[in-house]
Amino acid sequence: MAKGGYRGGPMMGGGVNMNMIRQAQKMQQEMLKMQAEMETKEYSATTGGGVVTAVVNGKHEVLRLSIDPEAVDPDDVEMLQDMVIAAVNEAMRKAESEASANMGKLTGGLNLGF
Repeated sequence: MAKGGYRGGPMMGGGVNMNMIRQAQKMQQEMLKMQAEMETKEYSATTGGGVVTAVVNGKHEVLRLSIDPEAVDPDDVEMLQDMVIAAVNEAMRKAESEASANMGKLTGGLNLGF
């Protein structure tokens, strides 16, 4: 090996690497725990002044959809469809926003591609 090449032995810097590995494992465990909690949490959104309410979970599944019977107008189905879509999308945004905020807290603001 040329002068100035690798001079470290197998133990050089091993403590730092093991500490980093432990921290990464801890973060992974916390992420899995947080993900499990988020999947069971419910998020709701209402549109049309309370006419339509959508409830989703952290897995982005629609759990419930409530429509006030007075909102059902056979001559204006498009309005009802728009309100349903808006309520579902807003509930999904709430779930995603909270997931992103929690991930940011966990990773200390590092962008890890999640």
